[in-house]
Amino acid sequence: MDEKQPSVPERVRGVVRRYTTGLCKIGGSRPLRFTIIGNHLAQHRGLSATAIGIATYVQSLPDGTPVDIRTLARRFPEGRDRISAALRELEKYGYIKRVKERLESGTFVTVTYSYANPEPAQEPAAGGTPAACETASAPRLPGQRPPKQRKRLRAPGPRAAPPPTPPTPPRPPTDPPPPAAPQPPPAAVALLADLRKDDPRLLLSTRDVRRLAPDAAVWLEHGASPEAARRILSADLPETLHNPAAFIAHRLRELLPPPLPRAPEPPRALPMQNCPDCDHAFRAAEPGLCNPCRREREAPSEADEPHSRE
Repeated sequence: MDEKQPSVPERVRGVVRRYTTGLCKIGGSRPLRFTIIGNHLAQHRGLSATAIGIATYVQSLPDGTPVDIRTLARRFPEGRDRISAALRELEKYGYIKRVKERLESGTFVTVTYSYANPEPAQEPAAGGTPAACETASAPRLPGQRPPKQRKRLRAPGPRAAPPPTPPTPPRPPTDPPPPAAPQPPPAAVALLADLRKDDPRLLLSTRDVRRLAPDAAVWLEHGASPEAARRILSADLPETLHNPAAFIAHRLRELLPPPLPRAPEPPRALPMQNCPDCDHAFRAAEPGLCNPCRREREAPSEADEPHSRE
């Protein structure tokens, strides 16, 4: 009667415990054979590819799985340094949070909280573990399906007020673009470029032509024709000409002709005036009488002449 039947399974008691080490996931849906992540993580502009990959891998793990640097380094080939930097990136943007907790025995352990949707309301309370980390871990017989987890409804707490947006600092005034370099006069450039026609040794480079063009333009402003200036600059060259650009620059400064005197301005024509007596048109600086009418008024009349004595 007390013989044990090996085919009858023993009574299994479910033990509900709280994870004290490893991973604790908060938020997000957990289908059996899939991992759902948001585009805010997959397309995050501030995270590196290593950080996005580790965050996706951590979301696919069950609660309680160790996700420390050493364990991840054994799983991935990136090495400890890159994995440590990726975890710091995820902590910076709120996707994970590593918290040191003290057990009843006095031992300190590190719990890694993984947030599917990082928000201020999902941060764990100080000194406690979120209810989302509580799970049933009863032993299962071969072929037995895992028990379904019940969803616990939590009263929505007050959302934290968004931080005030700092005022946008005024943009500093942009400096005006530098003025464009003045272009050398085409006539002066042609004068210096044609010097090689008189002597092949006076072949100047483009840089030398641009540098000497302002001095050559002064010659043209002083009234020298391009042919005359070319003859003066290329006449009586020395037998040995080591630096033609320096030679032409010296002649442009030392042999500069004086400016031509200005031609006298033509006299200005006086405006037309009308005589008030005879209505005759004449030129004068100011209105008044014409010359004949002025002489008639200035001449004495016959009545005013004295009588001659007989």
